Amino acid sequence: MNNLFEIVVLLEEKLVKLLHKFNDLQNVNRELMQQNKELDQRLLQQVKLVHDLEKKHESLRVANAIVGSKEDKHLTKLKINTLIRDIDKCIAQLSD
Repeated sequence: MNNLFEIVVLLEEKLVKLLHKFNDLQNVNRELMQQNKELDQRLLQQVKLVHDLEKKHESLRVANAIVGSKEDKHLTKLKINTLIRDIDKCIAQLSD
């Protein structure tokens, strides 16, 4: 009978330890779930930021393609000046 009592006491001690571990694991699980939610929110914010930056990058790329580099601007100005001189010559010939 004494042996049975010892087995029951040991079983009870193991059960108490197991319940403590279970509670600890539940707490850790709650913390991890909360951390996961926060990381999901941060991820969504980062995805939105990347999307916005991609749109801005595309707009800047299109604007730069239209404007061109400094060298392209200089060549464009020279061509415009040449065209203006040609127009002035034509006007001068027409007025003669």
